[in-house]
Amino acid sequence: MTSSDPAKLESVPADCPWEIILGIDPGTRVCGYGAIVEAADGPRLLAAGVLRPTGGRDVPLRLASLRRETDRLLERLRPKVVVVESAFAAVNVQSALRIGEARGVILAAAALTGARVEQYAPAVAKKTLIGNGNASKEQTAAIVANMLGLAEPPEPLDVTDALSLALAFAQRSRTADLLARSTSKSRLQP
Repeated sequence: MTSSDPAKLESVPADCPWEIILGIDPGTRVCGYGAIVEAADGPRLLAAGVLRPTGGRDVPLRLASLRRETDRLLERLRPKVVVVESAFAAVNVQSALRIGEARGVILAAAALTGARVEQYAPAVAKKTLIGNGNASKEQTAAIVANMLGLAEPPEPLDVTDALSLALAFAQRSRTADLLARSTSKSRLQP
């Protein structure tokens, strides 16, 4: 189920047996998304693509378009968890402001669905998946493709950035579960 257009995605059935994790790399011109499911044998790609808000140079119209597209995406995918790239320092102040506005739209839309909303810095996702928070976007894309059993990374890099967020959440959750089980077992032993 991969598509760049959320309107063309099939809706995930309400009784889907797997937890759906949606990663989002926000932007007001290009917004990457990637959804995975946590199957018993590991993560699987569910959907990936980009949202390209309309509205030209008019920021409020682009934000409204982003909200509509995000709502459609959330409605069709029904994620239990939405992981949004957190804010980071940018050289271009205007660009940082636009990304912040896009993040606000996405965070609000995700919160309204009742999904768990997490925010990860790009370096956190890279450190979790690769062991190096300064890895390049291309290295990250290659690891994402490998983890999902894809012949090549999805394009553009906004998509693999979004998928890296979802995969990092899944991996961190598995590690936390293993630690919790290990700790509870050690408490039970004399």
